[in-house]
Amino acid sequence: MKKKYKETTAGVARSLFAFLLVAAVLGAAAVAPIVSRSWAQSVAPAATSATGAATAKDPKLVYPESKKVDQVDDYFGTKVADPYRWLEDDQKPEVQAWIEAQNKVTFAYLDRIPYREKLKARLTELYNYPRISAPFRRGDTYFFTKNDGLQNQSVYYIQKGVNGTPEEFLDPNKFSADGTSVLSAFSLSKDGKYLAYGISTGGSDWVTLSVMEVATRKKLTDEVKWMKASGVSWQGDGFYYSRYPEPQKGRELTSKNEFQTVYFHKVGTPQSADVLVYEDKENPQRFQGVGTTEDERFAILSVSERGKGKKGNSLFYRDLKAGDTNFSPIVANIGDDSFGVIDNVGDKFLIRTNMNAPNGRVVLVDPKNPEVKNWQDVLPERPEPLQGAGTAGGKLFASWRKDVATRAYVFDLTGKLENEIQLPGVGSAGGFGGLNDDKHVFYSFTSFNFPPTIYKYDIATKKSTVFRTVEIPGFKPDAYETKQVFYTSKDGTRVPMFLVYKKGLKLDGNNPTLLYGYGGFNVVTSPGFSSTRMALLEQGVVYASANMRGGGEYGEKWHEAGTKLKKQNVFDDFIAAAEWLIANKYTSSNKLAIQGASNGGLLVGAVANQRPELFRAVIEQAGVMDMLRFQKFTIGWNWIADYGSAEANEAEFKALYAYSPIHNIKQGAKYPATLITTADHDDRVVPAHNYKYAAALQAGQGGEYPVLIRIDTKSAHGASNTTKAIEQTRDIYAFLFENLGVQYK
Repeated sequence: MKKKYKETTAGVARSLFAFLLVAAVLGAAAVAPIVSRSWAQSVAPAATSATGAATAKDPKLVYPESKKVDQVDDYFGTKVADPYRWLEDDQKPEVQAWIEAQNKVTFAYLDRIPYREKLKARLTELYNYPRISAPFRRGDTYFFTKNDGLQNQSVYYIQKGVNGTPEEFLDPNKFSADGTSVLSAFSLSKDGKYLAYGISTGGSDWVTLSVMEVATRKKLTDEVKWMKASGVSWQGDGFYYSRYPEPQKGRELTSKNEFQTVYFHKVGTPQSADVLVYEDKENPQRFQGVGTTEDERFAILSVSERGKGKKGNSLFYRDLKAGDTNFSPIVANIGDDSFGVIDNVGDKFLIRTNMNAPNGRVVLVDPKNPEVKNWQDVLPERPEPLQGAGTAGGKLFASWRKDVATRAYVFDLTGKLENEIQLPGVGSAGGFGGLNDDKHVFYSFTSFNFPPTIYKYDIATKKSTVFRTVEIPGFKPDAYETKQVFYTSKDGTRVPMFLVYKKGLKLDGNNPTLLYGYGGFNVVTSPGFSSTRMALLEQGVVYASANMRGGGEYGEKWHEAGTKLKKQNVFDDFIAAAEWLIANKYTSSNKLAIQGASNGGLLVGAVANQRPELFRAVIEQAGVMDMLRFQKFTIGWNWIADYGSAEANEAEFKALYAYSPIHNIKQGAKYPATLITTADHDDRVVPAHNYKYAAALQAGQGGEYPVLIRIDTKSAHGASNTTKAIEQTRDIYAFLFENLGVQYK
């Protein structure tokens, strides 16, 4: 179905949580969701009562008062206190006062770090290089994005021919004065006549679509609102999209999102005239989206229901050429198997699935005879997990992961191998898709020590050449070493981990080290470059990236081994990574920091509770910290398929309650120095998770190390612009250097 369709419901349902690892501008597993400075100054006066511990460097550190309320919930007969429930309502003046007071404490601490602004200057220098995407085509016109270096948002360019002269096409920096409105959707009609583009305010997941006439650059009157977790798929002079009902005013960023519905919008008409395509009034927590094949003959409906713990999706089609008005089933029932149409080959569909193939396979399905017994294997399952599959130029491109690294191949449409695409080394490659009449495809390659580089693969000659590369100011790849190691987890499982550090490292147990992890939602923490990570490495910090269970590094079985009742495996894998680093003299517990974002924030919060003596510092970013109530906010119910539900299943409640970060803080325990980050427009993992965690950890801290929360404005689950990205990275690194004893040079 090409990339556009894969970004509709089926893809979103699986990857909605994995914002970080698709890698943002700062690199895949580097400094994760990037946010920035303080809350608006117009909030109510701050509370001033003192609670909390002091630090050795600042004995006067005083936390704002976080009052406790008498709130107790009953889960299967177990009474659970929730004293900070009041922090869930961020519209209340007392919560806004608490936010301002917390930021005052946090920024007072950060402002006292003497090299903080020098660090920002260095990060700005490292970040200031042109970043250009791979181009894609409509007719003889190519589109690509470019960021000159420090632009808040990347700009779209257009050119005639692959070597034509670029012209500016769409500049998202003009969407808002402060550059915090984000271009979150960009979908061209199949004939290249129209562009539907979406804008998110402050990085929120809510999207408002506009339409542009490509040839004239004229913005039309179309406005489509309340789109979320949806792609945009064209058919003729209109497109399919999925939206939610308009939320209650003032609750747009916190209220539960239910009853997603598919519509068709025709260019030049108001949204009120959009045609209802599909709805399900009986099942409010389903994702449903429609995509189209490249030839626009087929519309494909995908429906998933992760809110009921199901990991897969159902799949339907209608033949627009035949005039179908109803969707016919390819896979009628939703279970744990996933299905996604790559494209059609005549009357049949190439479908990627993990049905009877946990590592994934590609099959050819005749929709007129869709029974599984009639499916034909085109790319059978391999021992390695299938990373991606797409068509271009009459060929089938597919990639697999071998110990996390990408291997890419070209096949004919029957699955006959034609050749392997030789990649530059051990790293991550992506792209490998296009239009059916393409003569070449573009793909990208990167690794920890290899900046993102765009390659052009000529389909006829089967050769790759460098199309675009980048020059990073002051970056000397030969000065650093990257290696992959394998360690043994608590139950004997072999787990991979990547290490990056300056050459000549002494294994004396005294190196400051940052261990990063994610471990969930089938997401792969793949090797990726980050220019700003150099600011860590050049100061002698060892960077370690662990590939725990729960991710997709070794396929669906690896993923399942870190979900629901098995989630503790992920924490055990991460703890084992830390113990390996210490045992092998890379670092010591007094020099070891951990970092995670979103699901990774849950990870570092849980392991810091379980083994506080093992770490010196924790960076917890936008984490899911209340495992008993995550499903009650925005799209959180979508995560039940990975986490389970404390409300619906007693065994899952017990498992969740056993590791939920805010419920497992021990009063008076000595916890590592902790920096928590969140943002006011985060409507994926709502800020209340981190407000409640900060309040509980500050109250429970019995040690000398600080517990701080940094709350940004006009930003969301990830940084809303470059300025905020650099500012938050500065503060994270400064906090790490200060608490790991790094003498900044």
